Amino acid sequence: MPDCPRRSKAEIAQRVAADIHDGAYVNLGIGMPTLVANYIATDIDVVLHSENGILGMGPSPDPAHEDFDLINAGKQPVSLLPGGAFFHHADSFAMMRGGHLDICVLGAFQVSETGDLANWHTGEPGAIPAVGGAMDLALGAKQTWVMMELLAKNGESKLVRACTYPLTGMACVKRIYSDLGTLACGPNGLQVIDLVDGLALCDLQSLISLPIARPSAPR
Repeated sequence: MPDCPRRSKAEIAQRVAADIHDGAYVNLGIGMPTLVANYIATDIDVVLHSENGILGMGPSPDPAHEDFDLINAGKQPVSLLPGGAFFHHADSFAMMRGGHLDICVLGAFQVSETGDLANWHTGEPGAIPAVGGAMDLALGAKQTWVMMELLAKNGESKLVRACTYPLTGMACVKRIYSDLGTLACGPNGLQVIDLVDGLALCDLQSLISLPIARPSAPR
C-alpha cells in the first residue's frame, strides 16, 4: 500500500457533497452515505429523499433534538427542513422507480470497472442479505454514485473487473468516491477524476489491478 494520506469518511462525504448540483433531488443510502447530508452547501437548494418516505431532510440532529418518530431508512434520527414532508412508503418507491431522483449515493461491497454494483449480499453462509431499496435506487436514479473505502478488510480491492457477489444492478454506477480518490466508470472502464495527495495513478492501478485512464484532454 503506498504511503499516502487517506480521506476519512467525513472527507469522502464532503467530496461527494461538492459534486451535488443546485436543485438536485438526492437519495443517501444507509451507512456512510448518510454523512453527506452534513456537508451540503447552504447556498444551494438540494432536496434529500429517504425511501421510507421523506423529502427535505436536513443535517443529522444533535442528540438533544433527536426524534425517533422521524428516521431515515437506516433507522437513524433525521432533521426535517422547512417545507419537508413525509408520506407513504409506496409513494416513495414510485418516486424512485419513476426516475424522479437525480442522484443516489450508495455503499458497495464491489463495483466493476464497467459500473456493475453489488451491495446487498456477499454470498457468505450466514450473512444477512439486506437489499432494501438499493435495486430500485440503482436503476431508477438518473445517476448512481458509490461511496466506499477502496479496500475490503482483507486487503482486496472492492473495485473489480467483474463482480463476484450477487448483483444489485448492471452498468448503473457512474462515479466512485473513495478514501484514495474519485473515479468515473462506464462501458470503457475506469477514469480518474482526482487522487489523494501523494498517490500516483500507477500506484492505484497496481493496488486494484485494473487499468485507469486519465481524463480526456479538452478539444
